[in-house]
Order: sequence, then C-alpha cells, then structure tokens
Amino acid sequence: MITDHTYGDTTWTDVVDPTAEELQSLDDRYGLGDRTFDEARRRSARPTLQRYPDHAYVVAFSGSLAEIDMYVGDCWFITIRYHDEQGREWNPETVAERIDRASPTPDAGMMLAIVIEELVDGYFDTSDGLEDDLESIEERIFAGPGQAERQVQADLFTVRRRLLELRRAVMPLREVLSALLRKEVQWVDGDALVLLRDTFDKLLRAVDLVDELRELVGNAVDAHLAVMSNQMNLVMKQLTAWGSIVFGATLIAGIYGMNFRHMPELKWYWGYPFALGSMAVLSVVLFRVFRKRDWL
Repeated sequence: MITDHTYGDTTWTDVVDPTAEELQSLDDRYGLGDRTFDEARRRSARPTLQRYPDHAYVVAFSGSLAEIDMYVGDCWFITIRYHDEQGREWNPETVAERIDRASPTPDAGMMLAIVIEELVDGYFDTSDGLEDDLESIEERIFAGPGQAERQVQADLFTVRRRLLELRRAVMPLREVLSALLRKEVQWVDGDALVLLRDTFDKLLRAVDLVDELRELVGNAVDAHLAVMSNQMNLVMKQLTAWGSIVFGATLIAGIYGMNFRHMPELKWYWGYPFALGSMAVLSVVLFRVFRKRDWL
C-alpha cells in the first residue's frame, strides 16, 4: 500500500508491505534506477547509510525492532516498512503530526530527521518496558524457593536476548547520525542538522541505558544462581542433619543386632527398652543440636 503526503514542493511517500509492481511504480515516478529498492527487498540486519548521486538510503529500526527503509532525494522522501512475524508494524501517525507542526513546507532532510528522532524516542519506551520486566523477575528471584526456577531462567534469558537485539539496532545508528551530521548527505542541512544533533544526544543516552540494563541483567543472573546455590546448601544441610540423627539410632541398632553368643546384654531383661531409649535420647539430642545451629 502506498500513501502520499505532500508538503509544498516535497512529497513523503509511505509504503507498507510493497509488491514488486509498487516498487517499480516508485522507480518510474521518481526516475530512479531499476535496482534502487533492492536493499528494501533484502532486509537489513543493522542500521546503515548508503549515498548515491541522486539519493541516499538509510536503514533504521523502531523500538519494536521493525525495520524502516528510508530514501531521501531532492524534494522527495520515501519510507518502506513491513509487518513483522507477529503482524506488528511501525506506526508513522506521530511522525505525520510532527511534520505538520515542524514547518509549513518541510524539506526531505527535515522529514528524515523527524523520522529518525521518532525511532530513537521509541528506544526509551522499549527499554522502560524491559526494565519493568527485569524488576518483576528480580522480585520473583528473591520471593522464595517456591518460584519456578526454569521459568525465571527463561525470562531472564528472554530479556537479555531482547536487550541484545535492541543494542544491535541502537549502536550502529550512531555511525549513521555521525555521517549525517558531517553533511555527507546533501539533502540534510539547516534545521534538520539541528534536530539531528539533539537526536544524537538522545541516542547516546539510549546507548548508556541499554548498557546499564545489560549489566543489571547480568547481576540478576548472578543473583539467581546465588539464590539457587543457597537453596541447595540449605537442602544439603538438612539432609546431613537428618542423616546424622538416623545414623545414631542405626549405630545402636547395628551394635545390638550382632549375633555374637557372649554379648553382655544378650540376656539382660531391660536390654530392649534400654536400646530403644538410647536411640530416642540420642535422636532428640542431635535434633536439638542441629536445630540450635539452624540446620533444621
């Protein structure tokens, strides 16, 4: 689907899930080469900037990691986006409102700058959501041994994987913005450069935030392992304590269970009650000792 937005002499063409025929129609409309939109068809793994004589090609990702392919030229700006595997897409409605407020007749460079700033703002929303998820996981880690350990581990690694994907989208964008700020794209100048400088500062904060979250995830993983180790130590202490209690009674039973003919207590009338009493007394004494040391 192709949607055109006209601002004075500049046209913004937004394309969603384009077909080959639609991309060919864009080639014909703007007088571009037959292979101009090959990059959009292949999809990219990281943000990038490529410069050509008649246009520049920029790839960036939204906060939900949806790829946005942008083409900027003289008096025209094209965005190409696709639905992801979950059926989600980047919504440009906020961008259209900001372009309307930016200037009565924004140029293509300003449109590009506004889109990039909107994408960078989305990184903060995504990182806030990941931070909330991490806090929830941390509460479950220290809630007690009743929590599902495997589920906690799975959630931790899910957050870490999403942070890694977000970092791959955020970090290379610094190089793209640096190139734009060096005026390597002729259609980006004036007010667009001012906006991109502010966006670059935001991007640096987003990078720091992602790195901090990755460190917090690492600390949460270590804390989870420490809690699991402490629980294991507690179980081992309890097993050791009960084993020692049972061992005392078993020792007495083993001694008096030997079949030697000349045993002093073999014909003793009180031998059986004495053996049972010894077992009970020893078990109670050991139980109180281990209980006092907080092993039981």
